[in-house]
Amino acid sequence: MLSASAPDLNAVRLVARIRSQGLTWMLAVAIVLLQYPLWLGEGGWLKVRESANRIDTQQALNLRLQTRNAGLLAELGDLKQGRDAIEERARNELGMIASDEWFVRVVSAHTVQSGKTNE
Repeated sequence: MLSASAPDLNAVRLVARIRSQGLTWMLAVAIVLLQYPLWLGEGGWLKVRESANRIDTQQALNLRLQTRNAGLLAELGDLKQGRDAIEERARNELGMIASDEWFVRVVSAHTVQSGKTNE
């Protein structure tokens, strides 16, 4: 009788072992399936990291463009004010005047006496 129940006991152990290993494999598969969205899904870690790199690149580009724009604005301001500076130089150094202007030059008495001018 021991020999007849021994296969039954081995079969029971085998079924119990398969059940426990099956449960282990099912849990392992469930963990892998739960991890997939975290790593590779729509809002996964890899996508977030890639987006962060693109944001850093874009911010560096924006900073460089803002610096360039500030330089262009400064140059534009110089050109606007430079026109006044150019007109002033033309009046003082070259004696140029506009058609609707009067140009009066005041010469100091010291310059008149010595006969020298600052030109």
